[in-house]
Amino acid sequence: MTRRSATRRALVTGVLCGVLVAGCGTVPDLPGPMPESVVPTRGAGSLPDETGFLSPDGFDAAQRMAVRVRNVGCEGVIRGTGFAIDERVLITNKHVVEGNQDLQLSTYDGRDVSVTASQSAALADLAVIRTAEDLATYPALAPTDPEPGDAVTVVGYPNGGALTVTKGTVIEYTSDPLNVTLGQVLLTDASVEPGSSGSAALDSEGKVIGIVYAKSSDGLSYLVPVSTLQDLLADDSGFEAQEPLAC
Repeated sequence: MTRRSATRRALVTGVLCGVLVAGCGTVPDLPGPMPESVVPTRGAGSLPDETGFLSPDGFDAAQRMAVRVRNVGCEGVIRGTGFAIDERVLITNKHVVEGNQDLQLSTYDGRDVSVTASQSAALADLAVIRTAEDLATYPALAPTDPEPGDAVTVVGYPNGGALTVTKGTVIEYTSDPLNVTLGQVLLTDASVEPGSSGSAALDSEGKVIGIVYAKSSDGLSYLVPVSTLQDLLADDSGFEAQEPLAC
């Protein structure tokens, strides 16, 4: 698919870095403690699974594939989101896993999952986390990037809190305002917050069309397109190993 060229949005210099979605060093305050229970936020809407039915615990397929990520580092805790693409492989952002001493994962139902390894991409704000236990479910990757005007659904853990689903529309393709992702990125009006970084953005069929990585000063969200993820997954050198820090 040929992407449409788009005019880069005017942004105040340095403002976007201050509202990076996932709690890298630019986020001023660490979120509060992780909640003891995980409750889906119904008001934001949800995406049905392939059968159209919820599981017995009241979660649909889109919600079951989202994973809460906690990066315990030398200077505090960073919270983000990830999503499974295989039984023991999930995707998140590079800035969610960087500088970690310990990566901690928990699923939609509060189950802790052990991490065996993590890798980050050099050419995009993406990372791979490998797990010791099977993940609940995983979505398909869309074969092509979306078009402006297409609907988008974001599933994640904003502010490290409740599992939340928000909806929006793809606005345009633009260059990356943070200069961390090669090529163009997607701009959408789906609502995201700190902790949403690494969330899957899904199309109307529940397939992944992008990965949330930043939020603009006017409340819009930036996504790494699924084609960028697919290119990196197809290249053995696309991701490099991340070693835990010793504080």
